[in-house]
Amino acid sequence: MRSRGFTLVELLTVIGISVALIGLLLPALTRAWAASHQLSCASNLHQWGVAVNEYALEWQQWLPRRGQGQQPTTSITRPDDWFNALPTTLHETQYMDLVAAGQTPRVGDRSIWICPEAPDVQSGYLFAYGMNMWLSTEIAAQPDRMDRVGPISTMVFMADAPSGYCSVLPYSASAAFNPAARHSGRVNVAFLDGHVTAVLGSEIAATFATEISGGTTNPPLLEMRWIVPNSAWPGP
Repeated sequence: MRSRGFTLVELLTVIGISVALIGLLLPALTRAWAASHQLSCASNLHQWGVAVNEYALEWQQWLPRRGQGQQPTTSITRPDDWFNALPTTLHETQYMDLVAAGQTPRVGDRSIWICPEAPDVQSGYLFAYGMNMWLSTEIAAQPDRMDRVGPISTMVFMADAPSGYCSVLPYSASAAFNPAARHSGRVNVAFLDGHVTAVLGSEIAATFATEISGGTTNPPLLEMRWIVPNSAWPGP
């Protein structure tokens, strides 16, 4: 007996059903992929939160410096900047030593330095995370202390940063150093007590605007504005 093949109508029907199934599954797969990236990023930030707490315990509550502020990072050799001061508490290599060894973190690396959603930089040094720009500024005579910056459960320590910036601040819509809302409009934020949460980029901007005007949010969401008493740095 001669075997019967698919007719054209049957073949088109199978193709149509397959396309429909792919159309239904693809958004779900995309959301799952994005969610896994956000969780991986949050895990990295949690590790940095653990590191800063261990550092503060070791150094009598002093925090590391924030690194450069309003421009992409070019200076990486100061030992008290967070990216050199904190890695050793996690048994990781300091950023300046990674660069010296030709191992500068890059997009695609599975490491605490890289958010899976961070874009690469055309030149210079890649930073996917940035410290709160208003903490431990270089212009201040001394860095901040963990026990003197207010409630550590709402004081921001670190957040998703635009690639190349080692410190962040939600200053204005056009500021290049704004936290990067690259997780479906949300920013992963690590607080000084070590916990991490995803906050809408618009909420961060609105909260910071309230802080600048002297107001408060109730309940407190997050705080980024902190200046060392008598600091000469007025902010960006």
